Amino acid sequence: MNLNFKYNIHESFMDRAIEISKGGIGSVSPNPLVGCVLVKNGEIIGEGYHEKYGDPHAEVMAYNNSIEDPLDSIMYVTLEPCSFEGKTPACTKFIIENGIREVYVSMKDPNPKVSGMGIEELEKHGVQVNVGILQKECEWLNRGYINWITNHKPWVIAKVAQSENNFLGLNSNTTTNITGQESKIHSHELRSNVDAIIVGRQTALVDNPELTVRHTIGKNPVRVVIDTNRKLPLTLNIFNDQAAETIILCSNKNFEKSNTSFAKFIPVNENEFGQLSIHSILEALAKEGFCKILIEGGAELLNSFNKKDLIDEMYIYTSNNKLKNANLKNPLIINDRWNIKEQLNLGDDNLIIATKKERCLQES
Repeated sequence: MNLNFKYNIHESFMDRAIEISKGGIGSVSPNPLVGCVLVKNGEIIGEGYHEKYGDPHAEVMAYNNSIEDPLDSIMYVTLEPCSFEGKTPACTKFIIENGIREVYVSMKDPNPKVSGMGIEELEKHGVQVNVGILQKECEWLNRGYINWITNHKPWVIAKVAQSENNFLGLNSNTTTNITGQESKIHSHELRSNVDAIIVGRQTALVDNPELTVRHTIGKNPVRVVIDTNRKLPLTLNIFNDQAAETIILCSNKNFEKSNTSFAKFIPVNENEFGQLSIHSILEALAKEGFCKILIEGGAELLNSFNKKDLIDEMYIYTSNNKLKNANLKNPLIINDRWNIKEQLNLGDDNLIIATKKERCLQES
């Protein structure tokens, strides 16, 4: 295995593979996002990505899309090719049988079914393998998948919109518009990059949200609502617009798993206070195959995840206006336990994106 390469041309081809892998966002979970580029005589001859769970993998798609004979070409793939047969044949076998002479892999697959065995299989059959090019970029893109495989739970992103004086609204019984249009567009882009969006019962009742992607182009996430006793009125948008799948998490003391024409009901454990257990919520969502989830509210739900130290990433949109006579305080605070990944100005608003310091992605 060759790890000693530092050529911009290789990074360029891998960067392209990473970029096209994003086409699978919202369609491949719990599988990873994977892109593949085939190169011959220094030119890209084929590209492909894993488009949908259960469909052909990126390596096969790139081969099928090639404009020249791929024999003796070089492959750039964002994730270690699989070496076992699941819903699709083993990619290592496909690569070997079709005469690919060299493979550049961005990151090893943390899945114990693969975990280095794909690389070993290729090398055993004379294919030169290079590992680690743009690894951090690929790991960040697949942080949800990595967390789902290694920790058996989704990557949790918390999003809040707050006033300059750190309030989410006047109170929990009214709706308050805080940030501007640019922040709204950005937050909808965020929605399009997760598998599921989750809110508490009070948020669903007071805001009657659609929880869909409307201000940008992208796929709607699955809508998840915490409703312990299943008391939400069926007149809400989430039950009637048929714009996205809706899941209601409820108490397993009183309800069984069921499906209706407007929602799926999944019972989970309660904690000692009669509320749904946060750990059981994450376990249930992991079983549904969700790798990345977005918590949008309300304050009580955000605080519950925060107290259990189960938030991995935060998006805090801050207006330049103060809210007077408000009492709904933002429970999320960026302190020295968080790394600020990015800061953006969105019109009159400011956005801070932060990740938890102790959270590590896959070990190299």
